[in-house]
Amino acid sequence: MPTPPKTTLGLWSGRSTFFWAAAAATIGLGNLWHFPWLASQFGGGYFVLLYLLFLLVITLPLLLAEAALGRRHRHNLVLAMRSETRDRYQSPRWRWLGRVSVLSGFLVLSITLVIGSICLAYVFYGAFGRFGDATPLSMTGMLAELVESPYDYRGFMAWHAFFILLVGAVAFRQELVERAFRLVMPVFLALLLGLVWWSWEQGVGPGALESVAGLRWQDVNGGTVWFALSHAFYTLGIGLGIWAVLGALMAPGSPFKRAVFGVALLDTLVGVLAGVVIYGIAESFDGYGDVRGFGLVFVALPVGLGGLEYHQLLATAVFTLIVLVAWSSALVLAESVVSWLREWVIAPRPVSVLLVLVCAWLMGLVTLYSFNIWADVQVAGLTPFRWIELLTSGLLIPAVAAALAVFLGWLAPVGYLNTLLGNTQEWLVRVWRFALRYLLPVTVIVVGAGYSMMSLKLLCDNGELIWCTPSAHELSGEPPAGDGERRRGPGKAAEF
Repeated sequence: MPTPPKTTLGLWSGRSTFFWAAAAATIGLGNLWHFPWLASQFGGGYFVLLYLLFLLVITLPLLLAEAALGRRHRHNLVLAMRSETRDRYQSPRWRWLGRVSVLSGFLVLSITLVIGSICLAYVFYGAFGRFGDATPLSMTGMLAELVESPYDYRGFMAWHAFFILLVGAVAFRQELVERAFRLVMPVFLALLLGLVWWSWEQGVGPGALESVAGLRWQDVNGGTVWFALSHAFYTLGIGLGIWAVLGALMAPGSPFKRAVFGVALLDTLVGVLAGVVIYGIAESFDGYGDVRGFGLVFVALPVGLGGLEYHQLLATAVFTLIVLVAWSSALVLAESVVSWLREWVIAPRPVSVLLVLVCAWLMGLVTLYSFNIWADVQVAGLTPFRWIELLTSGLLIPAVAAALAVFLGWLAPVGYLNTLLGNTQEWLVRVWRFALRYLLPVTVIVVGAGYSMMSLKLLCDNGELIWCTPSAHELSGEPPAGDGERRRGPGKAAEF
């Protein structure tokens, strides 16, 4: 038998665990509340095909690079970069690539825990019949009461703490984390397929599938290319240090390249099937095709569920599905940060998990309070949550991805890249190196800059930035369409 590789993090016992953990890392809330809307608005099946193309050409080369480094050195990305720079005589400044990735992963974890708590609350809201006879106004008020009320925010804090406890209960033991990935993701897929079957039985599935995946060339435009590219970049968790840890924990003999390719296909399929379920249920919501994000999941979806027979059972199933996505995403993000802390301070796993979750809870309170009691606390026109979201997604994540592409594309010889991938055909290694060298750095920088500009434009359009150029409605003295009493709360620009 081959000698197991030496690692301070341990190894997973099952060869299939890498695939299921990778699925947890890639299937996020964006697959449920953002991907279906993008596909329905920008060409349907053409958007889906273009999105899959960008996954294979842009995102997978970066994913392979990060995971391969973790697998080779059996460390988190910080220590993997330390080993890389030492073994190949490169500047130690490249180690900052790993440090920034840990910071990005921690910030995204803190936000994911907050959003997961809202999803968890809606499981109980649905189970106890609060969606019965729901209207857009009542569901908007319910979301505002939970998230934005400056008087009842302690209830939001309680859900937040509850969700963190659910993550911590498994994260404290690595064998439980492995079992969770191997159990929860198949359960999630089975539940999703069951809801798709129900949608078909109710006769709403075909129409919803047509909205998401129907070939509509007349809807294809520049936005189709841009949104397919940006969503493909952000959806797989690149730049967060996740993939290095998953590679480090990978059991010997795990199908590395096949698993990564399979996860990309699964991510796309889940986005389409989620659109079938959500749009099939939300069809009774007037204008459901025009809403996304929080509006789609926490307003349009409950309105659609409230008018159905057995709506309590269906609401519980649907929001349990959403909670499983948020919970598994939080678990894999926590694993990345915990692995770094364990190796940095040589701390026992329970201590590392406790420290990470307590710090994530405190940072999460910054996001949570930004929706209610700190909604008027702004720096340069942005709330603390907006700054965290903008700096992480617009700057830190693209910076890590671009730096990693440059580091391997320009400073690593072809033979070494072949060793990283595991004795792959030379022409594929050269294609990978070409993408890392010439295609990915510029593309990633453009995506990050575009994300920042679009986020700021959205905030300007919503009237949330005081330093924007006055818009037409402000110059005319008229309120923006549909503004009424402008609500504070989670913005549509956030994508995790």
